[in-house]
Amino acid sequence: MKEEKLHIEHIPAVLYGPDSDRLYLYVHGRYSNKEEALGFAAAAVQNGYRVMSFDLPEHGERENQDYPCNARNGKRDLEIVYAYLKDRYKKFSLCACSLGAYFSLLAYQDIAFERCLFISPILNMERLIKNMMVWANVSENELKKKGTIGTSFGETLSWDYYQYVRENPIRKWDSKTFILYGERDNLTERQVLDSFSKKYSCDVTVMENGEHYFHTPEQLAYLDRWIKSAVCRTEKGR
Repeated sequence: MKEEKLHIEHIPAVLYGPDSDRLYLYVHGRYSNKEEALGFAAAAVQNGYRVMSFDLPEHGERENQDYPCNARNGKRDLEIVYAYLKDRYKKFSLCACSLGAYFSLLAYQDIAFERCLFISPILNMERLIKNMMVWANVSENELKKKGTIGTSFGETLSWDYYQYVRENPIRKWDSKTFILYGERDNLTERQVLDSFSKKYSCDVTVMENGEHYFHTPEQLAYLDRWIKSAVCRTEKGR
């Protein structure tokens, strides 16, 4: 598959597929990188799309940069990438995973994509942070006082991050959206998924016994089938 590496300002990116006026922007999740898009690109390119992916802060080629992967920086980077792309393609679609989906919701509320695919999306970050505070036995007052608190499960709670999320709720989402969700997702609760999908008329697929991170051979095979089906459905339904 044709592959082109580039930088969009300070952001390393990769572009898959031959020339086309239609693009899927791929936003990876936590602990991943821009190359994660390769599997998705294999399906999208066959349906006439190019696929652009890029490294989020502290991921991939940016792992050692002093630029935190938080909501403020994630939103800023997604806006920079879209500004670069918007005059180069006629039609845009979006595929975003986990944390990348949340950053997309923050950055692209005023953009109507041709189609949007969300894989294990974080749909309510404020709720997730509150849950993590409960898991870590940390109160709001304690977090406010200390600023940041490490946890036994590898995450760092941040008062600044929490405040930013509270002050910037998701108020709008106008893109036709398809969601793949694992039944045993421990980061996005089912009621959060149901509330979001009902509000924005999303098409939801739930994998029985699936988890937030699709990693077993069975889960990865299911993910691959869903991607191929979703890309074809969006192609026929556009």
